[in-house]
Amino acid sequence: MSKVNKGIQCSFCGISKNEALMLIAGDGAHICDRCVTQAGEILAEEINQRKNKSLQSTLQLIKPLEIKEHLDQYVIGQDDAKKVISVAVYNHYKRLNQKSSADETEIEKSNLIIVGETGTGKTLLAKTVAKILNVPFSIVDATVLTEAGYVGEDVESILTRLLQAADYDVEAAERGIIYIDEIDKIARKSDNPSITRDVSGEGVQQALLKILEGTNVNVPPQGGRKHPDQKMITVNTSNILFICGGAFDGIQKKIANRLRTQTVGFKMNEDEEEIDLNNLYKYITPQDLKNFGLIPELIGRLPVLSYLNPLDKETLLSILTKPKNALIKQYIKLFEYEGIELKFDPEVYEFIVDKAWEFKLGARGLRSICEAIMLDAMFETPSTKDTSESKQLHITLDYAKTKFAKSDLKKLKVA
Repeated sequence: MSKVNKGIQCSFCGISKNEALMLIAGDGAHICDRCVTQAGEILAEEINQRKNKSLQSTLQLIKPLEIKEHLDQYVIGQDDAKKVISVAVYNHYKRLNQKSSADETEIEKSNLIIVGETGTGKTLLAKTVAKILNVPFSIVDATVLTEAGYVGEDVESILTRLLQAADYDVEAAERGIIYIDEIDKIARKSDNPSITRDVSGEGVQQALLKILEGTNVNVPPQGGRKHPDQKMITVNTSNILFICGGAFDGIQKKIANRLRTQTVGFKMNEDEEEIDLNNLYKYITPQDLKNFGLIPELIGRLPVLSYLNPLDKETLLSILTKPKNALIKQYIKLFEYEGIELKFDPEVYEFIVDKAWEFKLGARGLRSICEAIMLDAMFETPSTKDTSESKQLHITLDYAKTKFAKSDLKKLKVA
């Protein structure tokens, strides 16, 4: 029997059974442990190459101009912010398609932060970009995040949303885009040292640093708090693009102080450059974000800074009527389902815009005022459409004023 064993050798490399750690027998052939290991490495490399080829085919570069044209169909104005987002997304695609070169020049991701008043379209821009992306996209809210160990959600939960958007495909999630809304709500509450912890402010900023820069993060697949016995999913954030947005209410005063001017009043020095007091956001710098309460380390990981212009009456009127998803078009479609043709007088549009401007709620105010005007019609129409002879609903200025006067919105007082 020993003589027979001495003649057994690996069918691939020829090593004898005595020299090998193990020989695995097959149908008239044998393979040693070394060849099994080498075959596993070759197989893994081949699978990687095939996945990379499929990634190259699915990630078709969308030019910045094409991205902006798509945004123009849904978002009115804000050309500067659109260009910044379009370039950031385009560069993200190029970075994912980057092949190793001889000079080993690696493209770094350009996380960006967008500042603008409430209702100017920060979240709408992010949602609209998501419609044309071939990568997983998720929107998360920074207000629910707290430092680990306290009531709230861990910072890692923002990656759970992205995993869910990618159907728990880790490789797909690792090339996705995350929009973090209300980033200003995690600003440092005070510069003064205190015995109490700032668990939803600076603590969250510190926890975000490594995630924004790129690291391996153990993510709970269902979100929430981490548990010792819970199965974790490891996600590398090096190729995830982060877009942050926030209103930063009150930062105008900090910008004005830096510009040595006032938010109201007249310019004292005629030699100074003319300053647009109605839109101080356009002068924002990283220093202003630091003064507001963001730590320098976080600002450094969000190198691209852009802003949204405040909405004027002309822009509000365009938002109401022109985009593909304009509010007026939505109401016309809703009544169309009931078999009723809805028409508005042009004066009604101006009335809605004037009220939205008066309440200073931005584009969100348009929806509230439209709901107040259309509520009774939307309540009664589904029940009366079968018996009503009229198949048209004409909204006049008098009708709009009457319905608005009956609503609670008229009691709003603007501070």
